[in-house]
Amino acid sequence: MRAAAERGADSVSVAAREDALTALASLVREDLEACNRLIVARMQSPVELIPKIGAYIIAAGGKRLRPLLTIAAARLCGYRGLRHVKLAACVEFIHTATLLHDDVVDESAVRRGLASANAVFGNKASVLVGDFLFSRSFELMVEDGSLAVLGILSRASATIAEGEVLQLMTQNDLATTEERYLEVIHGKTAALFAAAARLGAVAADRPREEEEALERFGLKLGLAFQLADDLLDYAADPKRLGKAVGDDFREGKVTLPVLLAYARGDEEERAFWRRTIEELDQRDGDLDTAIALMRRHGAFAETARRAQALAEEAKAELALFPERPEKRALLAVAEFAADRTR
Repeated sequence: MRAAAERGADSVSVAAREDALTALASLVREDLEACNRLIVARMQSPVELIPKIGAYIIAAGGKRLRPLLTIAAARLCGYRGLRHVKLAACVEFIHTATLLHDDVVDESAVRRGLASANAVFGNKASVLVGDFLFSRSFELMVEDGSLAVLGILSRASATIAEGEVLQLMTQNDLATTEERYLEVIHGKTAALFAAAARLGAVAADRPREEEEALERFGLKLGLAFQLADDLLDYAADPKRLGKAVGDDFREGKVTLPVLLAYARGDEEERAFWRRTIEELDQRDGDLDTAIALMRRHGAFAETARRAQALAEEAKAELALFPERPEKRALLAVAEFAADRTR
């Protein structure tokens, strides 16, 4: 009976956690809809393949979390104008461009449960449309006219590129340190979360202290999200994950669960990791073995613990802001980021 009760409570908590993003989107629905309309409008081009790929990406869905951060942060700061809508669109264009490029680099066939754009339209088209979206983002920044905005998003774009290159350098390399791994996820994921949140305070013309608090909130939130994603690549339901479980393993990506299992394993286990990750000599059953080793050595539990600690740190960064619905929604999103690992 107790086990059944725990399962029931867990199913309720999972539903509640998944509602965090829905609740945030509902809270800022009008601004988010305006952002989506702007994204669609700015994806238009006389080159018909560009809006075609753009429409395909939009149809694939996505949580719009990064633009939601910009919109919610601006509202948290008391802003009630329209400037933040353009800034949120800038953020989403940068994010979508990086997804297009990443799928080409990773040779991904699936994105959010559907065939990836590169699988449907080819690598060349995906790369070039990604470039187009980057350009659209910078057009919107110029229209905003703020050097502060240009500085924040140009730095974030450079950091994202550095993170992706660093990930290439660490791929298949079990000598990668945890510090280097954190540099990778800071660049490829957390930097844009940080920029997106900070832009909300910039749009509202708030003091630097609030800008920096929101930037730290976004950074820690992004790190927690990526840690959770790296765990879920081995431990999730493929339908909920939106891609095949074990993609990181098949590509030889060195993520925290791999590093922990490798460091805690005996020599026979380390030989397994060197064969499968460094040499990419993978055989039937190797993914199941990898997952079993991670569970045996507590790699999943430790990754989840660190994600949850970062989420708590992120929540603490909002302490200086007044109690508003947007603050409660952002706190719930931070909990959702880490609770996906449970």
